[in-house]
Amino acid sequence: MIIALGVWEAAILVWKFPAFILPGPGMVAIRFLRAVSDGSLIRHLLITLFEVVTGLVLGAGCATVLGYFLAKSPASERFLSPYLVASQAIPLVAIAPLLIIWFGPGLFSKILICSLIVFFPILINTIVGVRAVPDTLRDLMRSLHASQQQTLRLLEVPAALPVFLGGLRVGATLSVIGAVVGEFVGSDRGLGFLINVGRGQYDTALVFAAIFTLIALALGLYYAVVLVEKRMLKWNKAKDEL
Repeated sequence: MIIALGVWEAAILVWKFPAFILPGPGMVAIRFLRAVSDGSLIRHLLITLFEVVTGLVLGAGCATVLGYFLAKSPASERFLSPYLVASQAIPLVAIAPLLIIWFGPGLFSKILICSLIVFFPILINTIVGVRAVPDTLRDLMRSLHASQQQTLRLLEVPAALPVFLGGLRVGATLSVIGAVVGEFVGSDRGLGFLINVGRGQYDTALVFAAIFTLIALALGLYYAVVLVEKRMLKWNKAKDEL
């Protein structure tokens, strides 16, 4: 980190970039503190955080339910998989303007964009996780006359959880991208909007401050999922140590 800041400062000294092209680290830090003190950065951060978390929860919930259904029904997966894969071939930046037009520039369209971007990786991980449950364990549950609900709660959920949480890590970072894309296309609030404002005013230091805030947000969400994973998978770690 220190080396990167040193290279950044040295590049400005050597090539003498003007501040509107590449501001120095000190200028970015001052602009960051000013944006925090006047409340603008915190206000826009909270809007983006709400969009990201809500979109992540909604997208992950839908993907988990559909993924479990497809994992239990290979025929349905064969029927739906071409459409699901085709939907991923369409760039999000191409869909975002349509969603803004259809649902307006408010929070709902941004939440929907976040949900769409996290949906596919979590769906695939859910399918893989449920299908990775050994058949011997399923036979054991049947021999014990376990109900479908008991099999789901006691076998399938714990067995699929490591793979599912791996997909949730990816989804947590992608959801930030989804929110920013939506805010770029049409919004009057959020960190993406703040970047647009800085760009329009040639306030490049503000753009850098918003970008670093987005990076911190993505890292925070990622490590929040890692923390949840460590707490929920203690049994798995204990099993590996045996």
